[in-house]
Amino acid sequence: MKEMGIFQVMTGKPGPTGFGSSSTAEQVTKGIDASNLTAIVTGGASGIGLETARVLALRGAHVIIGARNLEAANEAKQLILKSNENACIDVLKLDLCSIRSVKAFVDNFNALDLPLNILINNAGVMFCPYQLSEDGIETQFATNHLGHFYLTNLLLDKMKNTAQVTRTGGRIINLTSIAHTYTYEGGIQFESINDKKGYDEKKAYGQSKLANLLHANELSRRLQEEGTNITVNSVHPGVVQTNLMRHSMHFMMLMKALTFLFWKTIPQGAATTCYAALHPSLQGVSGKYFAECNEFKPSKLAANEVLAKKLWDFSNKLVNSALVKE
Repeated sequence: MKEMGIFQVMTGKPGPTGFGSSSTAEQVTKGIDASNLTAIVTGGASGIGLETARVLALRGAHVIIGARNLEAANEAKQLILKSNENACIDVLKLDLCSIRSVKAFVDNFNALDLPLNILINNAGVMFCPYQLSEDGIETQFATNHLGHFYLTNLLLDKMKNTAQVTRTGGRIINLTSIAHTYTYEGGIQFESINDKKGYDEKKAYGQSKLANLLHANELSRRLQEEGTNITVNSVHPGVVQTNLMRHSMHFMMLMKALTFLFWKTIPQGAATTCYAALHPSLQGVSGKYFAECNEFKPSKLAANEVLAKKLWDFSNKLVNSALVKE
């Protein structure tokens, strides 16, 4: 694996794949026909998720946008249709902070009787003040990781069946962040996941993003062990100013002033996701971490298989506990 250097990231110079930090989602998917594919994009109503949904639809995919705000999601759908009248877009309600909502979303999706080739776990919250989800889980961990963990598990059988029937490999993409390197000691606070006293909004975000990587790696390992034709990869979209930063606008504006060379536009921010979702060069590639449309090496904690297995079991327990409360 040849990694990109800091100079390439700053200048946008292409890496080994031929793409770099300045590449856009349209550029990395140029010429790709996705007309036989169905994709779910969580958080597809705005920002990177919206651009991802738009470009997948532009390439012919049937896209289902899962979003908490249905009004915003339907506005996003109309925006996509305005630029591409042939786009095939459906909208379903999905609140990843709620185990009950995740289950309802999957029930509604299954009622559409569609195949499922691509699952993009894109939605998230960032640097939130301390609060608990309706299931009693710290919000950043619940939304960014646990909701996607449960959603993915519920959709796996559909994806396996689609891959078998169509003989087309399925792809699961978890959006993580370079922030996964900035987390609590040990990575995941298993014993105090809801601890208010020790809560740090930035470390809590980093913890949830580390969980995204660990989840993808462990799921990839399990699916490869089964011999299933589904890949699972993680992507860091880069630093992009979106509504995700609404809880820390002053901090992020300061960071942008200091690191302006690293910031991307939304079309550039969606590039790595779309690359991982559609590019033929990644057929069969699984358990990897991508940034700037090139493979990168994650942190030691992210590559820790023992930690990944522990998180898997811990997440299952949290989901089961939430289901019992219903």
